Parts: sequence; C-alpha cells; structure tokens
Amino acid sequence: MTSPKPLDATWVSPPTLSAQFDIGRSIRSKVPRSTLSRRDTAGRDPLGILDAQNATRVQDLLPMRAERMSASPFAFYRGTAAIMAADLARDPHSGIQVASCGDAHVANFGFYASPQRTLVFDLNDFDEAGWAPWEWDLKRLVTSIVIAGQSTSRDERVVRNAALSAVRTYARAMAAGVRLSPLERYYEHFDAHSRLSGTDPASRRTMRAAMRDAQKRTGERATRRITERAENGRLRFIESPPTMTHTAPELEERLHAFTLDYVASTKVDIRMLFQHYVVSDVARRVVGVGSVGTRCFLVLMQDGSGHALLLQAKQAGRSVLEEFGGIVQPQAVRDHVEQFGEGGRVVAMQRILQAVSDPFLGHLRVEENGNDFYVRQFHDMKGGIEMETLEDAPFRRYADTCATTLARAHVQSSTAALIAGYIGNGRVVAESILEWAYDYADISRADYESYLEAQPGAR
Repeated sequence: MTSPKPLDATWVSPPTLSAQFDIGRSIRSKVPRSTLSRRDTAGRDPLGILDAQNATRVQDLLPMRAERMSASPFAFYRGTAAIMAADLARDPHSGIQVASCGDAHVANFGFYASPQRTLVFDLNDFDEAGWAPWEWDLKRLVTSIVIAGQSTSRDERVVRNAALSAVRTYARAMAAGVRLSPLERYYEHFDAHSRLSGTDPASRRTMRAAMRDAQKRTGERATRRITERAENGRLRFIESPPTMTHTAPELEERLHAFTLDYVASTKVDIRMLFQHYVVSDVARRVVGVGSVGTRCFLVLMQDGSGHALLLQAKQAGRSVLEEFGGIVQPQAVRDHVEQFGEGGRVVAMQRILQAVSDPFLGHLRVEENGNDFYVRQFHDMKGGIEMETLEDAPFRRYADTCATTLARAHVQSSTAALIAGYIGNGRVVAESILEWAYDYADISRADYESYLEAQPGAR
C-alpha cells in the first residue's frame, strides 16, 4: 500500500466563483451600495495639496504648470489626482481593493503600439498606480466624463446618459470578466481596429482619425523633428526653451552609468538590443499637465549606422493613493518599492494593468538625491481622443470604451469576483456613483475658480 503524497494531505481548493460572489454581496451590509454617493467636504485644503506637490518640483517650471492647469476646468481636473485621492479617503468605500490606475480620467486612455507593432487601446498613465478600492478609479473616470461634457456646454441629458452608461458598462464587463478563466482574462486585449466594429458612423470616423494620428507619432518621426546631425554624425536634440533644454554637464557625466542601471532593469532581449547603441544626447523635456515640474528627460540613443532610439525617463514619486489617499499598500508592493524605488512600482503596475506593454519599460534610482525614474519609449504611436471635441454619439461610445478598458484592468486582481458580487446588476451602484460624480464635478469646478483667484495677476 502506497503512503499518501504530501499534496493529498495539504491541498485546498481555491474559493469558488459562487463563494466569492457571496462574500461580495455580504459586504453590502457593512457598506451599502447607496453610501457610495456620500461626500464629506470637512477639512478640505485643495490648494494646500497642490502647494505641497509644488514644493518638491522644479521651481522654474511651476508657472507653466499653473498656466496649463488654468486652461479649463477639465485641464485643472487632470492635474488634481492628489486632491481627489484626499477627498476619496474621507468618503465611504467598499474596502475591496484592486490594482488601480490612480488617475483613470478619460484623457489617460488611448492608443499605443504593441510589441507586434499593432495599435492597441488601453490605459496609458500609471504614475499614481497602486492598490486602492475599485470604485476610486471608477469615480475618477465618471467624474471626468461629467466635467468633459459640461465643459463644452453639451446637453445635460447626453452627459448624464454617458456617465450612467459608463458605470453600467463597467458593471457588465466585470460580471463577464470574472466568468473567464484567469488565463483568458490575462490574454484579453483591445485591438484598436476591433473597437470599430458595431459602432455608429460618427464614432468610426472619430476613432479612425485618432488612430491615423497615433500611427504617425513614431520615434522616427520625433527624431526628424527634434534632433539634428552634427558633422561627426552624432545626433543631438534641438533646444526649444522652456519645454526642451539641454541638461547640466554633471548629468551628462553620469548619463552612461544611469543608462546601464536602466538597461539592467529591462528584460534580457532588450539588454541584448542595447548592445547596438550608445548614448548620443540627453535633454530635459516638459510633458503633461499634472506632471509639469517633475523631472523628465529624453535620452537619445544611436547605432553605428545613425539609427536612433528615443527614450523618456520620467520621475516617479509616491502614488497619490498612498500619500494623500492614505491607502496602506500591500507588503509586496512596499517591498518592491524598497528594492526598486517608485519607478519600479510604476513599471510593475503598468505591466499588471495593461494587456500589452512597452518592452522597453524599466527603472532606475539616483541614490544621491533620492529621485526615482521609470523609462519607456518616446512617441511609440501614442495617441488619444479629445473627448471634449466629440459629437454626442461618439462621446457616449468613448465613455463606454474607457469603462470596459478599466474593467479589464481591474478584473486581473484576485478580488474581482468580490467586486462583481458587491455590484450586482449595477443599478444601485450606477445611481450612487453618478450622484457622487456630479457632486464632485461641482466641487472640482469650485476648486478651479479658487485656483484661478490664487494665481498672480488674477482677476
């Protein structure tokens, strides 16, 4: 008679889908879905939060940040993920945490090239990514739909229907996603061309135009526009102050060592590829709205035949979900940050949340000043859709597309079935989050007016 094998005595089945649904439903008794509409505005200091962020940024770039954030209520909203995280921390939440984007507004979804050189659609900004309650991402998305719609004086029924549809679409996508196997969820991605099927003519025209623009935004095109070739054949960046300027000589002296640290963080095939290149130039570049003032550099690589590779190294700070939202990150995340820095966190979360990611993703730490960076390709067919400019039908269609994409990211987490059980058919959650989003849109607009008044030379 054979003796029992160790696995026979110790194996325990993971919880069934039905059991996880029941756990999710049970959370409703502790946090009723209707409470997701509640807002607590006590003790808010939105401008103080922005000042705290500005204190650690490049001071001579702060006027540009203020200019960009002052452009419109939606531009201001884009730059205030920290304020929203602090506000969300005051309000009731389900407590069901997922790997989260941290800044899931509609302008942070878009197109980019897959490693197979096809165009995909997904989340594309992960500076603030971390673990947080699932509804925090969804509330940021839905509020952005409301603000984008209201900023262009769109009919209120169109805005409300688009926002409500986004929540319902998210609920349906989560319910469908958890019924797939974990492997099927992992492989699911949104090919940009497949998003056109079944859409109305206006939406197809919008998507095709955006895709054409994205496909033009290549590293080769950027190289032609922002570099020049010296007599010795070396490629150099063309300065365009204040958005593009060369760096101090001290940085150039350390650049080779920094590049080696970054390359060591990439996968082995990318490390092999880099053996064909040398560093040709580096420049400071200003990007984004909320990111203005953080340290960002373009690094120009060149092979022996003059071919260029453009990389972007962007400073990574603590996620606003942790710093201002107060969410204690899982031990595994804290250990990862301890070992690889905040740049390592950004790269890791991007790989979790995106269906396919830039193969050049990597990170590095600058021990002397404590700055962390993540690195990616520059202009690798990255593009998006300006939601404020859309006609009504594409406006709603794009809102649904973003909601489906967010659900695909969230369903990767092991807590996804709990979310589906908690949400149920989506009716109560949709009404609650819609109410919260409209209230928060009003609050954000008031913050925007206060921000304008606080600027030098304000009216």
